[in-house]
Amino acid sequence: MTILDKIIAQKKITIAASKAQHSIKDFEQNPLFSRDTYSFRAALQDKSKLGIIAEFKRHSPSQGDIHADAKIEEVTQGYAEAGASALSILTDTPFFKGTKEDLMQARQLNTCPVLRKDFIIDEYQIFEAKSIGADVILLIAECLTKEEVGQLARCAKSLGLEILMEVHSEKQLDKLVPEIDVVGINNRNLETFEVSIQHSIDLYEAIPSQFLKISESGISNPNAIYDLRRIGFDGFLIGEYFMRAEQPHQKLKEFIQRVYALEDLLNNAIA
Repeated sequence: MTILDKIIAQKKITIAASKAQHSIKDFEQNPLFSRDTYSFRAALQDKSKLGIIAEFKRHSPSQGDIHADAKIEEVTQGYAEAGASALSILTDTPFFKGTKEDLMQARQLNTCPVLRKDFIIDEYQIFEAKSIGADVILLIAECLTKEEVGQLARCAKSLGLEILMEVHSEKQLDKLVPEIDVVGINNRNLETFEVSIQHSIDLYEAIPSQFLKISESGISNPNAIYDLRRIGFDGFLIGEYFMRAEQPHQKLKEFIQRVYALEDLLNNAIA
């Protein structure tokens, strides 16, 4: 059994327990459920920013504790002020030590799009995501059929949420449905856990042009952002690199400055 199998098995147990306590009607009565959402697509297309989706992540099953005592208010507000286009908040507790309260707090403190980073396998989770203030949900192609992707994506759209579908291989692009807004290429090999930016570069042309495209995992070098932006990527999901710093938001601010400095240098050299 892979770590993903274990996560999904636990997720089914967690969802069943939650359904016994909270109904969809309960979610619909939450004040956040009726709010107008921020557009993830629009944020990534804002040329005044780099398209960085800055992630709040305390822990991962492969790396252990990353920043166990990180404060959601300090990190997320700092990310937004530093120039993040959007925020990604882990809400899985058993494997990532994230909480739904983390996302709710990030929503209350910030006015940029917030991605609920979790393992969505049931429409119930999408209603829950809307009720805690998410603007966009993640669908992981690796653990869903095309029919499930379509069903979940249509549910999200009906609630005014946007959808990021994450793929690990070209064959998973067959699961794309028209309701998807953004395709994320995960640079991490699920079997070896090795990371390579080249994976994003290799898959870029295979993704139909109507979808925005982002690169995920293993990005820590401004040169990678420069190369991926030149190819045409609209965004970059980065978490661990920032979260390992004592002040993640300061790390993001410095990273953005380094990217712009590199682009100025290389563009002037080309000119």
